[in-house]
Amino acid sequence: MSAPKVIRWGILATGGIAQTFSRDLLLDPKTRGVTSIKHIIVAAASSSGQARATQFLKDVGAASTAKAYGSYEEFVKDPNVDIVYVSTPHSHHYQNTMLCLEAGKNALVEKAFTVNAAQAKKLTEKAKEKNLFLMEAVWTRYFPLSHYVRDVITSGKLGNVQLVTADNGLCLDPEETMADGKHRMVNPDLAGGALLDSGIYALTWVFQTLYTTLPPAQRKAPSVSSALKIYKPTGQADELATMLLVFPRAENKDVHAVATTSIRYGSDPLGDLSAGPACRVHGDKGEIQIFPPLYRPTKTRLILRDGPIEDREWPQPGPGKGSGWFNGFGDGIQPEGEGQGMFWEADEAAYALVEGRKESPLLTWEESVLIMEVMDEVRKQGGLRFPEKIETTDFPVAL
Repeated sequence: MSAPKVIRWGILATGGIAQTFSRDLLLDPKTRGVTSIKHIIVAAASSSGQARATQFLKDVGAASTAKAYGSYEEFVKDPNVDIVYVSTPHSHHYQNTMLCLEAGKNALVEKAFTVNAAQAKKLTEKAKEKNLFLMEAVWTRYFPLSHYVRDVITSGKLGNVQLVTADNGLCLDPEETMADGKHRMVNPDLAGGALLDSGIYALTWVFQTLYTTLPPAQRKAPSVSSALKIYKPTGQADELATMLLVFPRAENKDVHAVATTSIRYGSDPLGDLSAGPACRVHGDKGEIQIFPPLYRPTKTRLILRDGPIEDREWPQPGPGKGSGWFNGFGDGIQPEGEGQGMFWEADEAAYALVEGRKESPLLTWEESVLIMEVMDEVRKQGGLRFPEKIETTDFPVAL
């Protein structure tokens, strides 16, 4: 058996999500049945300085040979980096990713891809010009659970899909935990709000069930009707978004979707799945349910009119109990030895590099741009616009 192909990662920014991603990235891929690729971290950069990057590399368990940078501009020049994971807030994705692409670096970019569709288009155009790989890191798309749900739909088990509902409520108390207005969820200078931060997951389930499951030639953009509730303390962030999408189909078989998200209420208030599914895909022969949280679901239920109910559990793999290894994000630490699940998107990016692909069929450039166009329309209908330095497609711009 040939040795696995080693993919050399650089981590741009060293916040919480970068730590979670990096710990998952450095797990032995064999724990999830992957043998043809291997990930290593060869560099990291922090805008807070080289010392912070050095500490980050130690904290996540990178090799002692990994280089620490206190400047993104110097970091992207590192010739040993095959691909960069861009983990800054989405307000900064356009500037940071364009910096990587201009330097000839492939990039995996955290969600939301950008702040608006114009920025997303510019990035995909630059990636095409430079012949580079570029992918939006909506990690949920790459889970085995998501593959299963899409397969159920394309197999015809549900018949003709009629309606998808998807909700991602976070159950936060912004006045209590974000009182200074600087938190990324409510800060206009970080493109804050429920829509771009958590609504992307509700839209992900809508799109990957109603759009990605169709042959490319049959995919059509939905019409959008929506309502936003603005978070009053900062005035330029949304706390509640409700979206009605109608996807055109031939022969008057249009499909509806309702996507909702909120900072305040929770899709699973008690954290024990007692509130039921957060996403339901309704067909004329049955439905499939996805239980919360929609960004990291681990349970599905298939209900068919002519068959038994099928419940499936989808725990994330890892080194297992007794390993002493833990990962998670924020206060959400997973059980001992269980990964967060961010390795699946890293694997997809690695396979693409090995195979010479520039994008993923699981989330194409075209679809990432389209989802940004939907969110643009929602913000337009709700009268929400961020500061010009955040919305601009000019590059470079200091943020």
